[in-house]
Amino acid sequence: MSSPVYFELSWSILSTIGLITFFIALMVAGIVRLTTISLIPIIVSAACAVSNGLCYYAFYADNPKNSRAVAAAFADIFWFIQEAGLSMYSYQILAKVLNRKQRTVFMSLFWSCIVVIFGCRMTILVSRVTEIENTEQTLQSRINKLHMAYFIMIAVVETISAFFLIRTFAKAKRASVAIQSWTARGLFELLSRSAEIRLATLCPIGITRAITYSFQATAQAATDTASQLDRFVYTLECLFPMIMIVDVLASKLTYSRTVISNSDRSRTRSRGGPADVPNSGIEVEFSVRTDFEPSKRGNSGKSQGIRLSSRETTSEETIPVASHGADVGHSANCHV
Repeated sequence: MSSPVYFELSWSILSTIGLITFFIALMVAGIVRLTTISLIPIIVSAACAVSNGLCYYAFYADNPKNSRAVAAAFADIFWFIQEAGLSMYSYQILAKVLNRKQRTVFMSLFWSCIVVIFGCRMTILVSRVTEIENTEQTLQSRINKLHMAYFIMIAVVETISAFFLIRTFAKAKRASVAIQSWTARGLFELLSRSAEIRLATLCPIGITRAITYSFQATAQAATDTASQLDRFVYTLECLFPMIMIVDVLASKLTYSRTVISNSDRSRTRSRGGPADVPNSGIEVEFSVRTDFEPSKRGNSGKSQGIRLSSRETTSEETIPVASHGADVGHSANCHV
């Protein structure tokens, strides 16, 4: 029986998605500058493209047994980079935003889970290579159980990250009376713009994969409804770097607007007049230092705050919040 054509299988589409997001992430990195944050979607997308291509070579193409075993091993390694790497974006933000005690708790939980995830994936790798080398030995049941533990731990990592991200957002929300008085529509706009909420959407993807993969009957094949659902959820996982890219671009845009706004305000004050603003209301800004702005010596120990400024007057009130020099800044300009 001849091998199926590559682009007739879903693995080719998933690999193509990874390849496209890889080049998009490269272009975005060229726009905003290459940093640790902007590097994560590049690495994750590249791992997605390579792992799915190797999956076809190992499990569908008619290749020598040893070559298939090597391809399967490298596919598992790149899958680990892709799936565990998605949580590294949240990690990079939280490691800079959380205070010392919270950061210690978060890092301990995060890296403990990553070690378990790595152990599960390496055991899956060994089991798959053994099964390919010895076709008479069926280890699919063991591989399924290992995958269940693997995805459950990924879901735990993403749940932990989501908890700290949403908790950080909730603190900023409670700190502002203006935000608390928003309508439902205004609150939805804030949530949709918040990197914390966008990143927390990765949590249900991990939980769903932990459930759907338990019904896998055949190695790397969607043969029933549950396995097809798992393939669909994995497709969402492959597309998730696009959310990271949007977040990086949104941070760059917000930072640029903040710089322009502060520059205009400074010029207006230097002329001795009030700021020229067309609308009345309250402006709320909360942010952490972005990586798009070079660090200034002597300012690393200063804390930033939430600024409440009335557009009807020139008065301002600043609510201090902790700042730990995050690589990407997240801010919102809210008018009520």
